[in-house]
Amino acid sequence: MSLFDTFTVRVPRPRAVKRRLGGWFGRQMARVNWLWPAGLLLPAAMALVLAGIAHIVSILAMPALAENNAFARLSEIVGSNDMKLLPDPTPNDAVLPMQDPAFISAVCLYDLNDKPLKVRVPATANYTSVSFYTDEGLAFYALSDQAAGKVIELDLMNADQKAALPEDEEITAADRLVIESPSEEGIVLVRAHVPDRGMREVVRRQLEAATCTSAN
Repeated sequence: MSLFDTFTVRVPRPRAVKRRLGGWFGRQMARVNWLWPAGLLLPAAMALVLAGIAHIVSILAMPALAENNAFARLSEIVGSNDMKLLPDPTPNDAVLPMQDPAFISAVCLYDLNDKPLKVRVPATANYTSVSFYTDEGLAFYALSDQAAGKVIELDLMNADQKAALPEDEEITAADRLVIESPSEEGIVLVRAHVPDRGMREVVRRQLEAATCTSAN
């Protein structure tokens, strides 16, 4: 062997590489066939796919199938198109699940079957937000005072009511905000942050001015 042969890298030929890879894949497939007979591979794959689909469908259907969801619970204490402050949560009792005691909450159950809804929420000294949910608990819009300014004011409509707006009516984000609801009924949730416990009553009085009323 010459010095040249010692420092020369010998590259395998493509056919040799192919034969080696083919042998390796063959051995792996043989192991798979030994563990899983060929007749069971397809049924097992189909079972896994069907199980995944069933899991996803069950998660998506949970809000609709729940008999005592948030809308049903709130309808026992809140009327349609009327804003109401919620009592502060305690360790043993809360109107809504996972209700944060650092916030004061108010809710309105809207009904758009007859008329659109006008929502008006004054901003508090700290963070204030308005969130919208369908009667099945699906969130579809949210707005905070950081984007709206001193007063959060908007019109909530269904698809038909929004389509019936006059074409020549000037609607801009600055003077009128129109939100389209995917459902006829749902929840408007108002939350105001209270960093100091001593400010709770002040913030509650501010949120008492929040309204959601049917448009004339």
